[in-house]
Amino acid sequence: MHSFDLCIIGAGPAGLLAGIIAASAGSRVILLEKNPEAGKKLLLTGKGRCNLTHAASSAKEITEAFGKNGRFLHSGLSRFGIAETFRFFENLGIPLKVERGNRVFPESGSAKDVRDRLLEEFSRKGGVFRMNCPVHALETSPRMVNRVLLKDKSVIEASRFIIATGGLSYPRTGSTGDGYRWAKTLGHTINPTLPALSPVRLAEGWVREVSGLSLKNVRLTLLVDGKETESRFGELDFTPFGISGPIGMDLSRNIGYALNQQQKTELKLDLKPALDFKSLDRRILRELNVAGSKPISAVLETLMPKKLIPPFARLCSLSLEQKTATLTKEKRLELSRLLKAVTLKPLSLLGFKWSLITSGGISLDEVDPRTMASKLT
Repeated sequence: MHSFDLCIIGAGPAGLLAGIIAASAGSRVILLEKNPEAGKKLLLTGKGRCNLTHAASSAKEITEAFGKNGRFLHSGLSRFGIAETFRFFENLGIPLKVERGNRVFPESGSAKDVRDRLLEEFSRKGGVFRMNCPVHALETSPRMVNRVLLKDKSVIEASRFIIATGGLSYPRTGSTGDGYRWAKTLGHTINPTLPALSPVRLAEGWVREVSGLSLKNVRLTLLVDGKETESRFGELDFTPFGISGPIGMDLSRNIGYALNQQQKTELKLDLKPALDFKSLDRRILRELNVAGSKPISAVLETLMPKKLIPPFARLCSLSLEQKTATLTKEKRLELSRLLKAVTLKPLSLLGFKWSLITSGGISLDEVDPRTMASKLT
């Protein structure tokens, strides 16, 4: 049996950072990980480039992005906010850069570099690793965790314990919901869990034709029961089954909730968000005048990627060989309307297998926002 000041279960980003901070303060820390390597999900972030944080102008900008529950983050961000996050990684020798949309990446563009540097720092501070070390159960007494029972029958004792096992998303990385089960045995309420930051399956068959296409600087708006609920601007990717990419996945949480509640759920894709309807129509009119007797496809090429033109023309009931001079005002206005609002119908999310995070879980009412400690145990 081994005794420590702190035992952390789960060597993902949360577990690694907690371990480094605690070990830096002089605590004897052990980090338990059931996988053969640490940070498997960390290696996937930002398409392998490691999207570390968001260069927000204030903590409020971040908390507002999380809706009504965002206020839970105020205390934590006031102690360790954006500036502290930058300083932490740069002090580790990981210079950062800010890209489009205020996304923050390591200059190396490598999630592996970040993971390896965190592991090195934890070891340098005297932390103890145990890989291939699945936890069987927590041994508890009223309002207290006493020790951790491992699958190999060994026992770890500690004065404090941190559960950092993640949710249910990307189970192949080891996130299988163990932490929820343990928290429930300690008396915690587990709110219904749903996939979030997930690719979205669409009803439209034409998306298969444009699979692999990435659209930049577009706007995607979610409508629930006919009312606009939220909107995102940025990059959208098409897949064989629907959409992915930053703005599609960012809306996926509430898409999933609406579908789960059997509400009417639609998306509107604005391909030209920088232009209002009248400005866009004037631009199309100019393009038509310049095109002269050319086919309509020549005008569409000035408005969208080539891969999108065939399905778009079908949605407008346009022949690509039709001469621009024959385009009626009604058809031109229809083209403008469609460029501002392509309707997409979500069918489902792709589930936990492909979602990056889990929505729901332990009730925030039972967690102290100042310390992230359980109020019950």
